[in-house]
Amino acid sequence: MNTATEELLLAFDGHHADDVRKALQAGADPSTPIRGKTPVQWLLEQYSRSAALAECIQLLLDHGAELPDPILKPVLLNDVHSLKAAIKKCPEILQHKTSMVSTFPSLVGVTLLHVAAEYGNLEAAEVLIESGAEVNACADQDADGLNGHTPLFHTVNAAFNRSQPIMRLLLAAGARPDLRLAGVVWGKGFEWETTFLDVTPISYTQIGLMPQVHRREADVYANIRILLEAAGRPVPQFENVPNRYLQRG
Repeated sequence: MNTATEELLLAFDGHHADDVRKALQAGADPSTPIRGKTPVQWLLEQYSRSAALAECIQLLLDHGAELPDPILKPVLLNDVHSLKAAIKKCPEILQHKTSMVSTFPSLVGVTLLHVAAEYGNLEAAEVLIESGAEVNACADQDADGLNGHTPLFHTVNAAFNRSQPIMRLLLAAGARPDLRLAGVVWGKGFEWETTFLDVTPISYTQIGLMPQVHRREADVYANIRILLEAAGRPVPQFENVPNRYLQRG
């Protein structure tokens, strides 16, 4: 692997668009696979979730890269105008199913709304919902009957809580906070892969407290409150937040 390619992969971690640009200018190839995956795939599989992802993707596309599923382009770029035009031209894309490797919840057999929810692209999610996307559409289940989750599951413990606005949007549009799944596989294929059984959006939010998920405790309980209220359930006081035991040195 040449230096420019190494710099490109480093730039993906944290979505450093200026560094992506410099690596491409230095000769990094945006199309040739690196250890079996294209640069676009490496970028989309990063832990980071931020508004800068769209700029990084666009830089790769401008230099000749291609998305595995071109229909995803306006969603991943959070491009409202292009997404509206695509839906107007072909309304069936609201039911389009796609598959991607996901760092967190599965993106196998998911809709565009699942993808927007996973990456925290609020404007794209708004367009999809306003255009009639099914907020309770289910992802594909695996051979063991796991997954089958709705877009809401991608929002309740998202990295940096980026998808909380989409969580609120989905709930307002009728997403079910009480849906129960046999289980969800978290981080399939990564070293933090974990299977969580008998989950609802509320219990899945609490999974953010586990060390391999490591979400902020305050964010976890804030999201639980939102989901409980949406479900019409009482909201406990949650007295021990932040947890005093975990604060001990």
